[in-house]
Amino acid sequence: MGAVAQKSHFWRSVIKAIVPVLLLCVASLLPQSVAKSPGEVDIGGTVREATLQGLNGPSRKLSEFRGRPLIINVWASWCDPCRAEMASLERLAWLEPARHFSIIGISTDDDAAQAKEWLTVSNATINQFIDTRLQMENMLGASRIPLTVLVDADGRVVDKIYGAREWDSQESLQLIRMAFGGRHRR
Repeated sequence: MGAVAQKSHFWRSVIKAIVPVLLLCVASLLPQSVAKSPGEVDIGGTVREATLQGLNGPSRKLSEFRGRPLIINVWASWCDPCRAEMASLERLAWLEPARHFSIIGISTDDDAAQAKEWLTVSNATINQFIDTRLQMENMLGASRIPLTVLVDADGRVVDKIYGAREWDSQESLQLIRMAFGGRHRR
């Protein structure tokens, strides 16, 4: 094989190797479309009634939280980003603006004992529930976790935030103020 043929073969091999990587990179920059969960409530829709099985307190009906805005955090004990963000939700719960809304957690763990163990280790004070039948996971669209859903006082989904955040940061407090009508001050 001559020098020109070798260089040509070399560059074809390089291009064959690089093109798929470049396509994956470009695809990762495009907005992700996520398949809806069965029975998912979209932003603007109203959450349906559900019985929430208590992890660190009694079981409650979702409708018991109506009348004031609600922050619902969907997590799992095996999810490192979920665990990292939980401390900021606890701090948020102790800030003055939290007097105007409720915060609850929904574990998607298959094993309630594992979820309870994490709650003990993390000293959780927020009301936590477990979703063993995927009822809340599907309704909220928790195809990825952590997921935090902001629900207004009438039970309408105002926003869905996928991924971990520092919920007690100024940016997050502003997001909450805007979602719940700007009535909450720090």
